[in-house]
Amino acid sequence: MDTQVKLDRRDSLLALTHILFAFGALALGGFAGLLQGMVKGGNFKLPWGVGYYQLLTAHGVLMALVFTTFFIVGFLYAGAAYTTGGAMRHGVRKAGWWGFGLMAGGTILTVIMILLGQASVLYTFYAPLKASPLFYIGLTLVVVGSWISGFALFAQYRSWRRANPGKLSPLFLFMAIVTMTLWLIATLGVAAEVLLLLLPWSMGWVPTVNVMLSRSLFWYFGHPLVYFWLLPTYICWYVVIPKLIGGKVFSDALARLSFILLLLFSIPVGFHHQLTEPGISSAWKFVQVVLTFMVIVPSLMTAFSLFAMLELSGRAKGAKGMFGWFRKLPWKDVRFFAPFMGMVIFIPAGAGGVVNASNQMDQVVHNTLWVTGHFHLTVASSVALTFFGLIYWLVPLLSGRKLTATINKLGMAQTWIWVAGMFLMSGSMHIEGLLGAPRRTAFATYNDHATALSWIPFNRLLGIGGGVLFVGILLILYIILELAFFAEKDASGEEQFQLAEVAEDAQKTPAILENWKVWVGLVVVLILFAYTVPIIEMLREVPGSKPWITW
Repeated sequence: MDTQVKLDRRDSLLALTHILFAFGALALGGFAGLLQGMVKGGNFKLPWGVGYYQLLTAHGVLMALVFTTFFIVGFLYAGAAYTTGGAMRHGVRKAGWWGFGLMAGGTILTVIMILLGQASVLYTFYAPLKASPLFYIGLTLVVVGSWISGFALFAQYRSWRRANPGKLSPLFLFMAIVTMTLWLIATLGVAAEVLLLLLPWSMGWVPTVNVMLSRSLFWYFGHPLVYFWLLPTYICWYVVIPKLIGGKVFSDALARLSFILLLLFSIPVGFHHQLTEPGISSAWKFVQVVLTFMVIVPSLMTAFSLFAMLELSGRAKGAKGMFGWFRKLPWKDVRFFAPFMGMVIFIPAGAGGVVNASNQMDQVVHNTLWVTGHFHLTVASSVALTFFGLIYWLVPLLSGRKLTATINKLGMAQTWIWVAGMFLMSGSMHIEGLLGAPRRTAFATYNDHATALSWIPFNRLLGIGGGVLFVGILLILYIILELAFFAEKDASGEEQFQLAEVAEDAQKTPAILENWKVWVGLVVVLILFAYTVPIIEMLREVPGSKPWITW
């Protein structure tokens, strides 16, 4: 790959705009999280008449949906432009701006509805809780905007394939297409939920809503959402980290196969989020639990590939002994260190996911703070730390500036702050969950019940951890603004797109891994197998519910 490829400035601007908007959402969502932590930590009285569940909704929507989606689209867009020659086609770039505009407008409308107190329904927006129709319309605009951006990436990919017949697509581009394919298929569920069930119901066109069907459609989307976060993280681990440490991709074929398996098995598994809910037969829950455990396979493949790459890179630099390669890693380079900490944290995060997906163990932790602690280890730790690491090389490249030694040191400090804050907050959540503390609730002693009182010390640690994390957010915001607008300009063009090449002795990649008819067809078959009968049963047997507004 030609390392001298330069991104078109127009594409750099589009990608950077997405990333800056993402971090604006992170700032607002982080402030909401800080106030939540203060409430949980000491029954803090919220100012300005704001309700706890308003904050909970804003935090979830801005962090889990807006921050991640905008960052991912910007990151994939920049990488796709680079790997296809440095510039997007004019129509693709235009579609990218349309997608950004719809997503940004939808986000603003959604946040306004939350702040006005008309949508305190949490980021899952579970029926029969009812929000303003404008809240659902705002979320719809976010999804439709992301679809436009996704189809723009597909158009760029198709153009590259036509210009390079018979060639294997660049690994980054392939992974970007898998990520957006997963997103487009998964969001069909939440789009159906909103357009066919929630929006007509919230407008009063129909008197009731099928609660079980709406929740099942949400979780059809909600679990692959996790992998929509994780796949760009894996892209960083597979093709960015090797370049940063002077190594190479361990196996192109293994990397592509792991992404295909994640595409296949991350979508038809939503029922494992509903193991305690009635209305779904135990047989279908069992089927989707089995499919859920299949996702562990590509995750273990990824772990094997990454640690093989790290060891081979170290040994190529002269490392001796069993763990000598470990000392050869660039521990003082934040571009490596932040994502590496994300890798390490993903080990307990993945173990917690196994607990949640197991029918027997889930009975202990379901709807407790354990679950909240788990996804703070995944999206707020492994994913967020990797995204933070990406900005240290991506934002200077997009803005034409340099990662200075001072910013690198600030980044190292920010990484340690984030890890410490998450250790306090997520650790407390896990322990409280095992002690029976429920999720989605404000501070309460339940009439000074002894069990509830035992949660208070961990609530305080949770609040302290939230405060530490907010310091980390302030620092990362300063860093990204510095890298985007104020750091030393890269007049000599030293900053380069960091994508690794494949090892020379790696096995040849089978062409079938890029046969989309096969893999998308299998995804459709698995979805039909896992969902057709249960949804028919829900349409026939589950009664509707009138709307409830409890805030």
